[in-house]
Amino acid sequence: MPTAVLTDRERTAVQAYLRLLHTVRATLDGPPEAAPAMVPPTVLAEAEHALADAGLAGNEDEFFELLRAWCP
Repeated sequence: MPTAVLTDRERTAVQAYLRLLHTVRATLDGPPEAAPAMVPPTVLAEAEHALADAGLAGNEDEFFELLRAWCP
């Protein structure tokens, strides 16, 4: 299996995305009668900032290729 070598900024973007994904999953895993699910704005902002810093904002195809290669 090939190994992806990411730049620091790409790695930061992937890690921020994974934190966002885990936060969303945890938010949605609550009981159905709980208050409406809400993802903290700071988590969304972190992911957006990391993607922009890595030059991946608006380039989802390239980002998800990196994500699949690094974390299949």
